[in-house]
Amino acid sequence: MYSKAYIPYRGYYSSPFSRWQGSLANVNSIELGAATARRWFDEKKIDTGIFDYLVFGKTIGQPFTFYSSPWAAAMAGLEDKAAMHISQACSTSTTCINTAAAGIETGLFTNVFCLMTDRTSNGPHTIWPNPLGPGGQVISEDWVMDHFSNDPWGGVPMIQTAENVVQMAGNITREQCDDVALRRYEQYTDALANDRAFQKRYMFPVEFKISRKETGLLEADEGITQTTKEGLAKLKSVIPDGAHTFGSQTHPADGNCGLIVTTREKARELSTDPNIEIQLISYGYSRAPKAKMAMAPVPASNMALDNAGLDIKEMKSIKTHNPFAANDIYMANELGIDVMGFNNYGSPIIFGHPQGPTAGRCIVEMIEELVLLGGGYGLFTGCAAGDTGAALILKVSA
Repeated sequence: MYSKAYIPYRGYYSSPFSRWQGSLANVNSIELGAATARRWFDEKKIDTGIFDYLVFGKTIGQPFTFYSSPWAAAMAGLEDKAAMHISQACSTSTTCINTAAAGIETGLFTNVFCLMTDRTSNGPHTIWPNPLGPGGQVISEDWVMDHFSNDPWGGVPMIQTAENVVQMAGNITREQCDDVALRRYEQYTDALANDRAFQKRYMFPVEFKISRKETGLLEADEGITQTTKEGLAKLKSVIPDGAHTFGSQTHPADGNCGLIVTTREKARELSTDPNIEIQLISYGYSRAPKAKMAMAPVPASNMALDNAGLDIKEMKSIKTHNPFAANDIYMANELGIDVMGFNNYGSPIIFGHPQGPTAGRCIVEMIEELVLLGGGYGLFTGCAAGDTGAALILKVSA
């Protein structure tokens, strides 16, 4: 449990998320994330000299990945600051924030910037030496598609881990998954009301290169699929007789986000409204049984709740990384909550999953929802590759 780590109000942003092979497909995600952070610092008039450290999150290799964290720090304006690189699949943002909070708690850091970025588009194709192979054949790996398709420990594609939980639970149906996907789409459209008023509370546009002479500006999510009950019903299951279609699972995307973690005093100083206080409360982690990734958010949530001495019913906002609709249904059943009552204003099942920044965007949205609700506790939780999970609880006082 934390007692000293805070986030300034509006001391965070998320870029729009771009569809796979869309507007951001050809830009190095390290450079794009750093450039976006630099533009955000300039617009907010934040002196980058205040930061002790950069915690950098990324999961998909890019050119110069070896130097990614100090390179990103320098490009973002933190030229003389040390930095670290965290890669924990879909839990990357949660772990970055936890690492920053732990540093504040121990006094190691005073002001930390967390920058999370990824590009699933045009993922790298790695060739590994295999001198003992027939004819010296190489071992190849596609960083994106191979990782979706096979967990080397679980031995199955990610979607099969969700279907395993569907079969194990015995009370999750295709119809329920479709209903949850439709509800998540409806919740996302709430964020688009009044000319995207909710998203404009936190979303920061991304500048990207189209050519040497032409620059584009991505101001809103790209690649959102209109969803209807009838349209979902017509889709085939991805796995024969399975509960999920392409309409009830997330999709790869590109994007980045940033967030300041600091002391209570500095948070007040940096906040756009000093009357709004955002305190990090606790963290939880988990590992579910083999090839049952969709179970992982439950024990991670329980750990975070136990560490904070709180009950799930005290959470005014709950956000999840839900790559498959069954994740939310299983969690709701286990925790005794309404599956249709959380993930307001959207979730990765609708706006996509760039991996590194996905949880960060969810946490930022949760903060803004709590502000609109007048404050309270919020829980973010989600699964990650390898049947793992992470959860974070924060409190907004408004």
